[in-house]
Amino acid sequence: MGEIRVDMLTREYPPHVYGGAGVHVAELSATLRRHADVRVRCFDGERPPVEGAGRDRDAVAGYGVPAGLAHANPALATLGVDLQMAADVAGADVVHSHTWYTNLGGHVAGLLHGVPHVVTAHSLEPLRPWKAEQLGGGYAVSSWAERTAYLGAAGIVAVSAGMRSDILRVYPELDPRRVHVVHNGIDLAGWQRPPAGDTAAERAVRELGVDPDRPAVVFVGRITRQKGLPYLLRAAAALPREVQLVLCAGAPDTPEILAEVRALVADLRAARGGTGAGSGDDAGVVWIEQMLPRPDLVAVLAASTVFVCPSVYEPLGIVNLEAMAVGLPVVGTATGGIPEVVEDGVTGALVPIEQADDGTGTPLDPERFVADLAAALTGVLDDPARAAAMGAAGRARAEASFSWAAVAERTMDVYRAVLDG
Repeated sequence: MGEIRVDMLTREYPPHVYGGAGVHVAELSATLRRHADVRVRCFDGERPPVEGAGRDRDAVAGYGVPAGLAHANPALATLGVDLQMAADVAGADVVHSHTWYTNLGGHVAGLLHGVPHVVTAHSLEPLRPWKAEQLGGGYAVSSWAERTAYLGAAGIVAVSAGMRSDILRVYPELDPRRVHVVHNGIDLAGWQRPPAGDTAAERAVRELGVDPDRPAVVFVGRITRQKGLPYLLRAAAALPREVQLVLCAGAPDTPEILAEVRALVADLRAARGGTGAGSGDDAGVVWIEQMLPRPDLVAVLAASTVFVCPSVYEPLGIVNLEAMAVGLPVVGTATGGIPEVVEDGVTGALVPIEQADDGTGTPLDPERFVADLAAALTGVLDDPARAAAMGAAGRARAEASFSWAAVAERTMDVYRAVLDG
């Protein structure tokens, strides 16, 4: 088989990246270009050419919402972008879509041009019912688009074994042989601890309000129901006063959840003796709402003691890999794909959870989950030498099992399988 052309469809692509799926597509497409002619089709308008992108120097095409749908429900606006993408896939050997935002575009492109459609499952709409708050009736549309694409796909990539189980549970009509596990990867060179004495890194964290001389728990994620931030804010009330809580948290799904988080942060600051809503330093609660450049985020991670992932729904969690690559132990919920990344007692700690089976992932005993989360964090914080050893083990695990080169090879295997029919 000669070089194949892959058209990759995605909602997010640099510089417009706000979640793990965008990181995944950026890293995967770059690595896949060693094996295939990759064309990326994304939202948010035109993009500059990609240097070294193969025969097609303009290998990234950005699309805007059609004018007639500019003020429509966001789900309809999304489908308008999808149809433009589908028209331009002509000439591809494989079309590969990521998230519901482009699943229908990939499905229509496959039908229109007679090529196999591959889907990467980063999450599942039926397991995120809180999105009805964000999309209204558009949530029914997004769920229909996802279902249609999954049932028609030639191949589905699950980013963890836990995600594969979820896919086959939510869509039992699927042939299990079409669902392949290919874990997410991590850019090991881009995510590593700054060298000792790096004054630029120390200056960056201090300017952000973080004291590198104090122990710190750090959270990185969007403000959305699935990330479990309200549970962390309640758990943090039980942490020792000298421990900082560093929240790299933005891009809220709805005004309601943003208001809930703001109120919980204010309560926590008050309980810790803070003097006002903006007094991150004296309360030991530092909230960084803007998206940080990678060097600054690496510096914040490196200045912290432990990374926390309190998600109630997490197919894998690239943020956990990023923290591990920087050498941090990870305390994460024992749900979804997190146990496939975090080795309990070796690279961090897993927090047990019993969850509702209604798709929300809500803890059946929220108070116990909050208490267990606080206890797991305290256990790591109380033993700095063990925390450092866990962090070193996490870096070693990231190097051994989660390189993007390996992810690209396994993805090429999926393409070959669907092309062989």
